[in-house]
Amino acid sequence: MKARPVKKLDPERSLGENAARIIRVRLDEMRTLGPRALDGKTKAQHDMRIAAKRLRYVLEATGFSFGKPADTARRRARDLQDLLGEIHDCAVMLPRVRGHLEELQRADAEGVRAKAGDAPDLDPRLAAQAHHRTAYRGLDVYAVYLEARRRLLFDRFEAFWQRQEERGTWSRLERAVDRYLDRARQARRTAKAAERARQRAEAAQRAARTAEAQAERARLHREPASAPNVPQPPS
Repeated sequence: MKARPVKKLDPERSLGENAARIIRVRLDEMRTLGPRALDGKTKAQHDMRIAAKRLRYVLEATGFSFGKPADTARRRARDLQDLLGEIHDCAVMLPRVRGHLEELQRADAEGVRAKAGDAPDLDPRLAAQAHHRTAYRGLDVYAVYLEARRRLLFDRFEAFWQRQEERGTWSRLERAVDRYLDRARQARRTAKAAERARQRAEAAQRAARTAEAQAERARLHREPASAPNVPQPPS
């Protein structure tokens, strides 16, 4: 599954702010898949496992910025990833087992047919002597096991997801990253306001110095030059 792009990432901003934006996208990516995964859609379950893995990885690297909600969500994302992985393994293995069983049965059918030769009908004793006959039961039982285990794990997945929703695992993480982003935006606004105030103060100082210099030049222009002190001849 292709990961959703994360917008507004900025290398000039803090690790926490960029991580918060990534977490919001990865969390939404995972939760959006919930309804289809709970409906038994195999692809949605597989995609949800990948989304949980991505969320877990970013929380492992940056979760310290968001406190306990991130730590809890990281552990639950790992549990979800493991559980969906087990379901996926059963879903992948089951058709392989059934496919292998069909291959063996086809091979035995061809072999039994060859043994029948030109007989007008098939002797049941030939089928009872099929080459792979002892493998059928084991494969049938294994297929039953995989199907039953897949259903059991799916029931666990339903209960797990419901429990996390009730406990607010994902909602608390979402609120934590939203608070971080709100504080980051407020800090930028405060910094920009302080920078504007500093620039205004510097502009006012420059204007005051300019006015003072102009006043000094005007004063000097208005005052007459003093006469030179010439010595007087003796009387």
